[in-house]
Amino acid sequence: MEPDTHKLYHVHGFHSRNFLDEYCSSKPGMPFAHESFMYPMEKFHNAFCSGDFKGDVLIDISIGPIIQHLYAAQEYFRDIIILKPTEHCIVEVKKWTDSRTGAFDWSHTTTLATELAGKSDQCEEEKEVRLRAAITHVVKFDLNKENLTDPIGLPQADCLLFVCIPETISKDLEEFVRNFRKFSKLLKPGGRIMFYGGLNCTFYLVGGEKFHMVKYNESDLRSMLSNEGFVITHLEVSQRKAVTDLSDFDSVVFCTAYKEQNI
Repeated sequence: MEPDTHKLYHVHGFHSRNFLDEYCSSKPGMPFAHESFMYPMEKFHNAFCSGDFKGDVLIDISIGPIIQHLYAAQEYFRDIIILKPTEHCIVEVKKWTDSRTGAFDWSHTTTLATELAGKSDQCEEEKEVRLRAAITHVVKFDLNKENLTDPIGLPQADCLLFVCIPETISKDLEEFVRNFRKFSKLLKPGGRIMFYGGLNCTFYLVGGEKFHMVKYNESDLRSMLSNEGFVITHLEVSQRKAVTDLSDFDSVVFCTAYKEQNI
């Protein structure tokens, strides 16, 4: 099926609660438990704990209204800025950060984050409070603007986090690279990135509607990062565990890299 027969996340949007219920919930038998939070949360946690990722500003660019991968970041960055392309997802994130009635229940991932940290002296409620305080801005981005967040100007980031974004806001691999380049301009020279995505995927379903994803593999990702002036420090691929027709990815990739200062 051609990309133009699928919807695009940043253009058409999806109902954020449908997305969370289908990909991030705590319901028994949830097919994406491994790919949506167990595996990536462990990888992000380990990367942050390495001491290589720290500074003043972290900018997160992730699909939907997810926050579960950010628990460990609060320990290493003063300000976490979240970028979203749709108002619906911004409202959903702010419901949680503002502790409003009807916010999505992330307690299952808070429990996992607390277990990963191994901090019995830090209760789960405290961990949520600390993350809410660390998220200082939730801002809309527009790929058609030179300054993606115009009229808001952002400080350059010490670290960028990508979770299934270039592949869900691009029509093809060429645009995937261009959009990654746009976001990379938000990074300080020498800054670092963490990248998590689904490999060899062409679609995902939300609320029964089919959304487009750019199909790319490990080699494509390595080539893009090298060509864009990044040095890969870690890359690993995990084979799919989910048994469902909601998406057709065959594996997920977690990668860390830093931007060469002379680029």
